[in-house]
Amino acid sequence: MSETVLYDVTDGVATITLNRPDGMNSLTFEMKELLRTTVERAAGDPSARAVILTGAGRAFCAGQDLREHADNLAAGKGLDDTVRRHYNPVVLTITTMRKPVVAAVNGVAAGAGAALAFACDLVVASDKAKFATAFTGIGLAPDSGMSWTLQRLVGRAKAAELLLLGEPVKAAEALEMGLVNRVVPADELAPASVELARRLAEGPTAAYGAVKAALDHAATHDLASALEREAVLQDECAETSDHKNATEAFLKKQQPTFEGR
Repeated sequence: MSETVLYDVTDGVATITLNRPDGMNSLTFEMKELLRTTVERAAGDPSARAVILTGAGRAFCAGQDLREHADNLAAGKGLDDTVRRHYNPVVLTITTMRKPVVAAVNGVAAGAGAALAFACDLVVASDKAKFATAFTGIGLAPDSGMSWTLQRLVGRAKAAELLLLGEPVKAAEALEMGLVNRVVPADELAPASVELARRLAEGPTAAYGAVKAALDHAATHDLASALEREAVLQDECAETSDHKNATEAFLKKQQPTFEGR
């Protein structure tokens, strides 16, 4: 069995590790197939209440494996429908799963690799991390949701600059412009991301799922529609044991315990 994508669940946190360090975790066909099924596994795993996406070695993910892509071009296959078959399902699963996803960006995140990080709910970056849109540098348009996520993170003007010029962005600058939530020293990335994910896993994960759903809906709808979506989600959350138990704990001046249901 291939080990280019690893999956582990500990203390309610599922960690997905892109594990092809010799190739800077660039994505081959096999790896993309495995990443799609692994992300779907995490979404449906009841033992996983939060998810970390990270990379092994010195890179988070350098995007598409260009050697394999060059072979496909030579064989007349073009993109081989990989955007629809792999990248789109992975990004949709990350953004729509009803549990928080933390990207732990340990190094270079380029092209689709950067897009994967931007699709996550929270991004913790090593001070050695670097982001690059990369697509226009090889004559391609953005994919993996970057045209959607990037302008919502940094605004349309900055997104256009990053996509058109393709200039790399270091971690400190990424934090300043809102691409990432936190920057930590490289040797603190793993514990910092695990601590954050465990905090989320111990929280009201049903409510976290509702937050994701509300933000996703509001991004493409008017205020009246967003208000109605909020009302529906609030009704759903009000029926959870987490809400009822937390309300009772509040009245008793106790700390609530959340079970994600």
